[in-house]
Amino acid sequence: MRKLTMPELNRLNVTDYHNVTKLPVVIVLDNVRSMENIGSFFRTADAFRIGAIYLCGITARPPHREIHKTALGADESVDWQYFETTAEACEHLKSIGYKIFAVEQVENSIKLDDFTPEEKTAYIFGNEVDGVDDAVLPYCEQAIEIPQEGTKHSLNVSVSGGIIMYHLFRCLKSFLN
Repeated sequence: MRKLTMPELNRLNVTDYHNVTKLPVVIVLDNVRSMENIGSFFRTADAFRIGAIYLCGITARPPHREIHKTALGADESVDWQYFETTAEACEHLKSIGYKIFAVEQVENSIKLDDFTPEEKTAYIFGNEVDGVDDAVLPYCEQAIEIPQEGTKHSLNVSVSGGIIMYHLFRCLKSFLN
């Protein structure tokens, strides 16, 4: 069996990554507490060429050792912005033509299996304990729920992020050509 090396995996360097087309998607972190979760979002966003991450409220920002440790350098490749409040981020996104969706279990949410994303969309992921802040739900077109069949009724926020970003990548990857 042949051993693969990194050059054979066709990985982009950070400079090249900044110059390639990204998905027309913004991930919004609404008061996410854990720097490991934040780093995980960066790493996953890099993997699926997400357009940007918006960090809001108490969500920590790079450069930070704990974020960098989990992001494995993706905090240097993925574009990000900070907003004092998630509402401020939502107002900005609306002003530049984005449709916003909450990733949350709420009444009348749509199951991820039934959701087909459009271009210029943003997805809000909430605090590990409190979820997406009720005050930002009015900015959202709809809420998306990840179907679950086990005894628990929630997923770690960064795991939810990975599931959603992979779904977006599969649906929108034609934008990357």
